[in-house]
Amino acid sequence: MRDLILGGVLLWLMIKALRHPWIGIMGWTWVSIMNPHTYSWVLNSLPVAAAMAGSTLVGIFATKDKIHYFVSRETGVLMLFMLWMCITLPFSFFFDRSFDLWVRVMKIDFMILVALAVLYTRQHIFALTWVLVGSLGFYGVKGGLFTFATGGSYRVWGPEGSYIEGNNEVALALVMTIPLIRFLQLNASNKWMRRGLGLAMLLCAASALGSQSRGALLAIAAMTLVLWWRGKNKAQMGLLLLVLGAALVIFMPDSWTERMSTIKTYEQDTSAGGRINAWWMAFNLASHNFFGGGFMVSAGTLFALYAPDPLDVHAAHSIYFMVLGEHGFVGLFIFLLLWFFVWRSAGRLYREGRKKPETQWFSDLGAMCQVSLVGYLVGGAFLSLSYYDLPYNIMILVVLACRLMDGKVKEPLPSAPQRPRLA
Repeated sequence: MRDLILGGVLLWLMIKALRHPWIGIMGWTWVSIMNPHTYSWVLNSLPVAAAMAGSTLVGIFATKDKIHYFVSRETGVLMLFMLWMCITLPFSFFFDRSFDLWVRVMKIDFMILVALAVLYTRQHIFALTWVLVGSLGFYGVKGGLFTFATGGSYRVWGPEGSYIEGNNEVALALVMTIPLIRFLQLNASNKWMRRGLGLAMLLCAASALGSQSRGALLAIAAMTLVLWWRGKNKAQMGLLLLVLGAALVIFMPDSWTERMSTIKTYEQDTSAGGRINAWWMAFNLASHNFFGGGFMVSAGTLFALYAPDPLDVHAAHSIYFMVLGEHGFVGLFIFLLLWFFVWRSAGRLYREGRKKPETQWFSDLGAMCQVSLVGYLVGGAFLSLSYYDLPYNIMILVVLACRLMDGKVKEPLPSAPQRPRLA
């Protein structure tokens, strides 16, 4: 029964994508982020993502919907990053393994560009946000309930076979999702919807803590600080965040506290030492190879050449050193430039959207996208999620909202609903 229902929903999305490609983008995002087909016995082995992408691309040529081809500074830098990865690919130390990951990354980035062409209205922005929140919130709510039910004694893991399969990766994805849930809560008119979204945020935070990821804890701390700084009632919000944070931490078992305390004594932690060794390896590799080493450079032969400790072979576990080792200093510069531009555009949404009540949702979106990016940029310093879809979907939200706010889309801007007053 589950296979029939899920298969029917996916087939319906593919058919609708032939007439309305933006629906295909929603289906692609759902499949790519949540991997729902992995819960099916039959669909698990089928190329569901490729079929959804194919339906969307066919729909672009068959649809009567408007298609907006444009280049912003963010999309320009993303295309430059894609071009640079194509240039560095032939210089890979392990071409066969690099090529497989290169294909996967190119597919993701290409569909990001497709999404920017077919999405352009306020409805599209909110729909994409709901898809992202629903896809990852599913794991956050489930993991949060599991954490409370087990007293935090077991780790929360992500969906098998995905980018966020590991406990650290799923924790960061959930941390980045919390601000998006907050954006929807700020713009929800139904009080029960707002309460449900508030509960979802709490469970996602509990799930992230239940993963026992130290990087996620640092990301949550950084995001909480930004949320407090952006809030209007700093004293009230600070007290609420402090009480909720303390309650969650006190609930966790001693094993969790002992693991988190190793942040202060990272010199004695073998895992942290292995990461630092991998960071030096990436730096030395990039210093000697202008084009980097290509994808998948965590190999003993390269550690023997470039690492301080050639026997301690680890993945970089850092979005920065991962890009540095794989694509050199030029690749790292382009990668950082992309997120700098996204951050600046989100900040402009936050500032300019506050000027009028009807554009307040722009401000909400910009602020929460910045908070989510803080989680990514802080937590990503300790995790290998350089090419994960979610940050690039946040870029989509920011770029589309800027185009709407600037009036670059000829489609009339729908009036925003009255924003509810929240305590």
